[in-house]
Amino acid sequence: MQPLALFDLDRTLIDLDAAFLRWAQEFAEQHKLGPEDVAWLISLDRDGYPHREVFFSKVREHFALPETVEELWARYRGRMPHLVEPYPGVLDGLAELRELGWRVGIITNGMADNQLGKLRTTGLAEVVDGYAVSGAEGVRKPELRLFEIAAQRCGVTLDRGGWMVGDNLIADIQGARTAGLRTIWIDRGTWSGEEHQADHVVNDVIRAMAIMREEQ
Repeated sequence: MQPLALFDLDRTLIDLDAAFLRWAQEFAEQHKLGPEDVAWLISLDRDGYPHREVFFSKVREHFALPETVEELWARYRGRMPHLVEPYPGVLDGLAELRELGWRVGIITNGMADNQLGKLRTTGLAEVVDGYAVSGAEGVRKPELRLFEIAAQRCGVTLDRGGWMVGDNLIADIQGARTAGLRTIWIDRGTWSGEEHQADHVVNDVIRAMAIMREEQ
């Protein structure tokens, strides 16, 4: 039986924080802003505005920009796929899992153009069996249906079990437990003090891959 391994995308397989910093620096240069404005953008990103429509509404208001929120958001989505990079060892690690007989997939929330662009430009799309993007499927984690789609794209079904690795306790860990998967939570320090039921807690995805190989 080929075991299933599903992975979240942002802050699990790719370094979104580093890419966001690069985007913020580019944005500041384009709009003739200063270092303090870059720091403001980063703080806004970390202060609970992950939905980019809300984020860019605040950015537009703060800097009195002439562009619409939709224009700002669309430019961001077009640029981010070219700024993100996988964490060190990720591409080789995923390829190795497949060589060992695993079915490997990616399951991510986000706009289709942005997330699909990241998958393709980073090379991740080429080293997995399948992927499911919420913006393309019309359903979001932690809903069971997106996990079912991801498993099907990998050529298996959830009733065979498997693993899910991600950094979000609700979308990734809670959702995967509902789907009957074992879970590994990547703790990035953003859920301080929160209770969880993850099977394992790690600081990076390479350690998560090692755990799956050890326990399979």
